[in-house]
Amino acid sequence: MRPRTLLATFTAGLAAVAGLTAAAPAGAAGSHACSPSVRIDRFSDALDKTGFQGTFVGNLSALAVDRDGSLAAVSDRSSLFRLDRTTLAPTSVVPLADESGAVLDSEGLVVDRDGTRLVSSETEPSVRRYRPDGRLLDRLPVPGPLRVAPAGRARANGTFEGLTLLPGGHRLLASMEYPLAGDAADLVRFQTWQRTPGNRFRPAAQYAYPVDAGLGVPEVQSLPDGRLLVLERGFTAGVGNTVRLYLADPRHATDTSGVETLTGQDDGVRVIRKTLLADLAACPSLGATARQPQPNPLLDNIEGMAVTGRAGDRLNVLLVSDDNQSEKQITRFYFLRVRL
Repeated sequence: MRPRTLLATFTAGLAAVAGLTAAAPAGAAGSHACSPSVRIDRFSDALDKTGFQGTFVGNLSALAVDRDGSLAAVSDRSSLFRLDRTTLAPTSVVPLADESGAVLDSEGLVVDRDGTRLVSSETEPSVRRYRPDGRLLDRLPVPGPLRVAPAGRARANGTFEGLTLLPGGHRLLASMEYPLAGDAADLVRFQTWQRTPGNRFRPAAQYAYPVDAGLGVPEVQSLPDGRLLVLERGFTAGVGNTVRLYLADPRHATDTSGVETLTGQDDGVRVIRKTLLADLAACPSLGATARQPQPNPLLDNIEGMAVTGRAGDRLNVLLVSDDNQSEKQITRFYFLRVRL
């Protein structure tokens, strides 16, 4: 959306895409530091304003690595794509729908260990399970306070954006984009589910994440040691996007599922700890151009993220922007190397 004004898979299947290359136009490769921890190798606008089998290729809000090493991508207009791991070109697309056949505002994507797709929608919000062919299997239960008002305390277009399986594949985590009504303005909730027999998931622990002022959380990805990569993003008219990448550690955070309101001064509540890895405005532009004001022409509405492998002491991280099907925005892929 437009922002507000399985260990084995990781080490084996994901490694297959460690050498992703993109079709022109793309930034030149090289050591391009955004910070001491992050560099950008290149970018690609190859899919911008393109189509595939009658479907617009854009509005991309999430990425995942499939079991065969190819890429899966979901658009917030209910299209589930498979992308070639080398060229990024779409190789298949299927539509997604809810139980009544209505389209989703799809924001998060996980490829589960059995190949099913877990997809979050920020409308209700919801997390649903689909077969690779788009057939709906079931829907996960969502705690009442996380539902959009008046059913709950969440704001419209500010709910489940990020989705990731935690190490071992037994727990699923979704990140809320913005705080609940009544919570402190700088605390968003991360909800988890525990896998149960029959590949069902039940709500489990919930954590508080401290977000930077004016930003939201569009994406989160788990790492093998239990830490998280978290994207924070915002937009200011006439200025452009702010996009920051954080390393976050939920392992010693307090379960806040029983805390009605988070004030930031709650006794005994330990929030998720985070460390800034890079503000992407500090990356070299690599010759990129923007169609609206940006602090760095490389930037756009970055919304999707996947860890695609490891090269030496760095993770390969792929980002994608959601162009909102607007002529002022770009579908752009970003190839980062991140040292933790």
